[in-house]
Amino acid sequence: MEKFVLSIDQGTTSTRAILFDKHGMPRFVAQREVELIYPQSGWVEEDALEVYSSVLDVINEVLIKANVTPDMIDSIGITNQRETTVVWSKSTGLPVCNAIVWQSRQSQAICDALKNKEEFIHQKTGLIINPYFSASKVRFILDKYNLQKDAEAGELMFGTIDSWIIYKLTQGKVHATDITNASRTLLFNIFEQKWDDDLLKLFNIPKCMLPSVHECSYHYGDATLMFASTAIPIMGVAGDQQASLFGQACFNKGEVKNTYGTGCFMLMNIGETPVLSKNGLLTTIAWSYDNKVTYALEGSVFIAGASIQWLRDQMKLINKASDSEISAQKVNDSDGVYVVPAFVGLGTPYWDDNARGAVFGLTRATNKYHFIRATLEAIAYQSMDLIQTIKKDARINIESLSVDGGATANNYLMQFQSNILEIPINLPKYLETTALGAAYFAGLGTGFYESLEDIKKAHCIDKTFRPSMSSSEVKERYRKWKLAVKATRIFE
Repeated sequence: MEKFVLSIDQGTTSTRAILFDKHGMPRFVAQREVELIYPQSGWVEEDALEVYSSVLDVINEVLIKANVTPDMIDSIGITNQRETTVVWSKSTGLPVCNAIVWQSRQSQAICDALKNKEEFIHQKTGLIINPYFSASKVRFILDKYNLQKDAEAGELMFGTIDSWIIYKLTQGKVHATDITNASRTLLFNIFEQKWDDDLLKLFNIPKCMLPSVHECSYHYGDATLMFASTAIPIMGVAGDQQASLFGQACFNKGEVKNTYGTGCFMLMNIGETPVLSKNGLLTTIAWSYDNKVTYALEGSVFIAGASIQWLRDQMKLINKASDSEISAQKVNDSDGVYVVPAFVGLGTPYWDDNARGAVFGLTRATNKYHFIRATLEAIAYQSMDLIQTIKKDARINIESLSVDGGATANNYLMQFQSNILEIPINLPKYLETTALGAAYFAGLGTGFYESLEDIKKAHCIDKTFRPSMSSSEVKERYRKWKLAVKATRIFE
């Protein structure tokens, strides 16, 4: 009887369930969109019950599509949008409010009040004080809904989306997270690899709210699916960007990947010794496997693929995401137009929460195709910012870039990215490496996948984009991008 690993990929705007075979190939896929809620400017939320419902929906659909029964599932791997924060009642198992999404800025005032503690926090977590991370979101929820006493009494539980899914799939028996998600909360000491009492005190968050922390390959508990008598072990968990790094088989120090999703996230494997950035990068735990912790430097762009959704949904310039590539190629260039999609602020290396989107270089001749092309180019320029910053910190010459995520289907974007970075861009055979990374962690835990060496051998490059722009043109285009960003920030 053929067996599969079931990977649950819970992202910002959709949830997928994918069945992977012994060779790491996706055999069956199901997907559901998840609605984002915008209570006011800069705030982004989700209904945590809808998120969990979407998980159940895609699991059921993929099993039906594949004609697979639960006893044919070797294990479950979970990967998730990181930092998104859920607080729920221990007695009812229900959320006390909407989940606050990683993009949301509603805890800005809390972070501003702790700016004098930024270096203290950085030295423990490798992160910066920013609404992006979970701790200030928990503090916001406890304050807004007057829940501090309930939290201190042990009546509330906090978790990122992985913890929420694990808790629900195990019928409330397991409250746990993995080390990668824990490292994104601002409450976890990445050097000592434990929840940090000083940070908990700083944010006034009771330790009893927190999940237990484990390796990425670990038996988290057993999922009991509806109408199924067979429980399936949850054996792998990792935050989406770390799962992507693993799925890209970036097991060696110095290897880099960039994921083009809602945001853009570039990670470099820096080995078993953490290095703190001096240039606005984050130091994070890449994974923990076989009792060894691997670290990464990370650059984060808040708005990447989301800008294509913006062109479609808010601006009505395209009907579907794939139209952006066709539209961009209807003109020879962007005609000097620069779009800075700072809709929720700017990430690495600026970390400017007050910046907002802007457009520069408009003329009477500008048309929608210039605008669409400039928006795609902005994704590549923001990734250029990341790679330039990583080079400064790591002092390693980057020879090529492994890429994944939905926006890599856009050939114009990928070619422009190669041009502007002046290095080859490598697309793997299977683009959704985030789900694959979670499947690998789960399968390694059960022996379904044998070793890292076997995974590395199986990793295939499907397509390579090579640079074709002169260095002088690259330099001039990037100079103008930096001017556009500077002008955006001056306008705050």
